[in-house]
Amino acid sequence: MTLEQLRIFVAVAELEHMTRAAQSLNLTQSATSAAIAALESRYATKLFNRIGRRIELTDAGRLFVVEARAVLARAAAAETVLTDLAGLSLGSLTLAASQTVGNYWLPPLIHRYQSLHPGIKLAFRIGNTEQVAAWVIEGICDLGLIEGNIDEPALAIQPIADDELVLVVGARHPWAKRRSVAPHDLRATRWVLRERGSGTRAAFESALAKFGVAAADLDVALELPSNEAVRSAVAAGAGATVISKLVVTALLKTKSLVALGLPLEKRHFSILRHKERYLTQAEREFYRLASGKA
Repeated sequence: MTLEQLRIFVAVAELEHMTRAAQSLNLTQSATSAAIAALESRYATKLFNRIGRRIELTDAGRLFVVEARAVLARAAAAETVLTDLAGLSLGSLTLAASQTVGNYWLPPLIHRYQSLHPGIKLAFRIGNTEQVAAWVIEGICDLGLIEGNIDEPALAIQPIADDELVLVVGARHPWAKRRSVAPHDLRATRWVLRERGSGTRAAFESALAKFGVAAADLDVALELPSNEAVRSAVAAGAGATVISKLVVTALLKTKSLVALGLPLEKRHFSILRHKERYLTQAEREFYRLASGKA
């Protein structure tokens, strides 16, 4: 078994498609198929079910992918120790961020980091808060940036910035001409919310608990997987939402959305790293920039 075979297997497992995995690794489809076939043949174990043009992991494959990722993470860590000796002139940094941080707060910071350290190869992926934490724990990403709180004993968590949450409705919503809403009024409208697992959803439900309002009592019309989808649905009149002010600033200026007063606490943007993994110079420098110490 080689690291290259493991790398190919993990790519196919994540993309669930042989051709797309080959393209992502800059390999031919035949080479990718051959690597998977070699693993299955050598260990007499079927790793994928092939259903038409689609493939999916077998039970054995689902167990194996966890170990394969762990091995690749350790190999990457070993390589990192060596490349770190070259300082910030060489190396790589893989970031993950939840949607609000990744789409609205992080891009200028990434640009600054790349300008200062062009020799560091940056990779970046976006998910919700729970996904970001899982990627850092599994070693898929070096550092994660999230909004809100998460309880993971394996992770070191450091707040780096504040984020303001606002209650917004569309211009034609019955509340649009009001200046504020009292907590006891929240049951009187339909809601458009992010999916469970997102930091924005968790922050809103935490605020509801402090108001003495049960989340189950709200009339949730839509649960959507992105801030942009929530923002568009609310502007179209689907209901109210609580969301980061960063996400809706442009629509507030055009008056497509209206912000209403509601006593919501600020939340933190935080940076995550695995407590037991080596902290490279590239990661230290990103910490320094992200925390405003540069």
